This record gives sequence, structure tokens and C-alpha cells, in this order.
Amino acid sequence: MPTMWLSDSQKIGVAFCSGGGFFLIGGVLLFFDRSMLAMGNILFLIGLTIIIGPSKTALFFARKQKLKGTAAFFAGLLLILFRWPLTGFLIELYGIMVLFGDFLGTIASFARNAPVVGPYIGMAVDRAGLGMRNSELPV
Repeated sequence: MPTMWLSDSQKIGVAFCSGGGFFLIGGVLLFFDRSMLAMGNILFLIGLTIIIGPSKTALFFARKQKLKGTAAFFAGLLLILFRWPLTGFLIELYGIMVLFGDFLGTIASFARNAPVVGPYIGMAVDRAGLGMRNSELPV
């Protein structure tokens, strides 16, 4: 059974991205703590750069169809750094949805297979309309 192996640097990148996600969640849970949100964003960007490389990261953020998302993401990051954490987070969230919206279906189908909570996540995904249905599959 073939499996995809990550290099050591990609494993470090995944660790940085995961840490960034935990800091973002912690920042939201602590009523939009500015320092935790900023640290989460910085760790996420470092991890993404380590995983896919600096040139591919720059190309990802510079794609013409993603410029609105890139501008919103970095404007939100700047607002967080300039002491407007709630407004910055909401603008940044819009940017994340534009930038990474293509991956939501993949993430939803992965989460659907999680033990114990998978069926509940599946029901929520179906209600929100994020997952691919069989009629939409490109086969």
C-alpha cells in the first residue's frame, strides 16, 4: 500500500502550522487576545512556507484570482498587530475563506471519517453545504 512520506522539513512545517492553529483557537477563546492571534498567524505563515517552499508560497498568495483574499488576510493581520483584534480577525477570516475555500470540501470529507465525532461533523457539513455529493464528483 503506497503512502506519502513527508520530509523532515515538511514535518517541521506541519508542526508550525498546527501550532499556529492552536494559537489562533486559543486567541479566539481568550476573547481575541491580540498576541495569541498574531503568533498564530506568524506560525501558520512560517509553516506554510516550510511545507511548500518560499517560491510556491509567494505564487500562492500572488495568484490573480486570490488577490482579494491575500489583501484581506494581510490587512487583517496588520489590524491585529495595530490593536484591532476583533475587526482584524473577521477581515482575516474572510481572506482565509477566499484563499483556502477550495480545500474546505477536502477537509470536510477528511473530518467526516474521524472516529466518534465523524457522523456529527458529516451532518454539519451536509447542512452547511461544504462537502461534495456523489452527483458533483468529477468521475
